Order: sequence, then C-alpha cells, then structure tokens
Amino acid sequence: MTIRVLLADDQTLLRATFRILIDSCSDMEVVGEAADGHEAVTATREHRPDVVVMDIRMPGTDGLAATAAICGDETLAATRVLILTTFEIDEYVAQALRVGASGFLGKDVGTDELLSAIRTVAGGDALLSPAATRVLISRFLAAPEPAATANPVALAALTAREREVMALVAEGHSNHEIADRLVISPLTARTHVHRAMAKLNARDRAQLVVIAYQSGLLQAAQPD
Repeated sequence: MTIRVLLADDQTLLRATFRILIDSCSDMEVVGEAADGHEAVTATREHRPDVVVMDIRMPGTDGLAATAAICGDETLAATRVLILTTFEIDEYVAQALRVGASGFLGKDVGTDELLSAIRTVAGGDALLSPAATRVLISRFLAAPEPAATANPVALAALTAREREVMALVAEGHSNHEIADRLVISPLTARTHVHRAMAKLNARDRAQLVVIAYQSGLLQAAQPD
C-alpha cells in the first residue's frame, strides 16, 4: 500500500527536496504541498493524505493551529501529522502533541530517518524516542492547561494491566522494552497499548503519553 504524504513548509526548496526524496520510494508518494497552515488544512481535506509532514513555524496560520484543525476534524481521523521543527525539543512541539500530532523530527534529520518516521507514523505508531518523551513531559506536560486535562475517571475503563502498560509507555518505553519488563510478548504489549488507546479515544501513542500525565496516572518529574 502506498503511503500518501502532504508536505507543509514555507520553504519551497525544502519542500522540493522532500518531494524528490519521498517520490523516489516505491511505497510512498507526495500528493500535495502547502506553504502555510491554512493551505495545509485545505490541502489535507482535499487530498486526504495518510501523513502530513508539518513545519511548525510558518507565516499566517502556523503549523500548530493547522495541526489542531486537522486532528480535530473527525473526517480526517485517518490522517497523521508529523511535526518538523528547527529545535528538536520545543514548547510548540509539546503543544502540537497535546492537540493530536503523532510525533516530531528536527529539520536536520537524515534522509533514512525521515522516511522511517513517515512509515512509523503512517503505521499508527508515535515517533517519540524515550529521551524526547521524558524531556517533553518534564518541561511542558507537567503543568497542562486545565481545559485540556483528561478526566481521571476515564482510566477506570482500563484493566490493571492496561494501566501498567500505559504508564510504561508514558515513561518512554518501546513495546519490546515493556514486554521485557512484564515478561510478555511484544505483540501482547502492543495489544494492551492499542486497547488503552481505543478505550481512551487516543489517536495514537503520543496522545496516550499526554493522557497518562494529564490524568494523573503518572506525575512528571520537575526539570532540573
């Protein structure tokens, strides 16, 4: 199955470079481009891509507002947003994760890493390394906006094992690491993760991390 990608960046040369790179892969294609957030939302509704590679700082409507619009549109539930940022750890990135982005990359990313990231996000997983997850949590998610805080009662729908697995996800562990810790198979770990996501209406693993902290399942460590 071909992964359909939309590129949203105000730098024409960068979009052209990404297009050449992505179109050179047999399993993905660029279906549209946008130079700002407004164009990104419009193009996403028109082309229904699997993944939007979204720059966060663009003139006019920025990538954060565009991400919120895309992820908040129920008709675009199958579309994932991969944030590109000049700074790997950025307060804007944390805000994007809160509104539904599936992960982020620095703009200095290598070609193989970019392509792998697109495939990861298209497959329904979040692109969050353990280190990046911990830094984001400690810096920005420790004090979530009250309106965005998840209801702790929602966690009552999870089994004890699902809560345990969700906590490990929130600490930045991969399915294989969770499997090793709980002495279960990676497939079983993945199943628990997906069941927790379904019960909490989380779009993906990234949103599950946010919910885990905002609901009080785990407390974020204060930054040094």
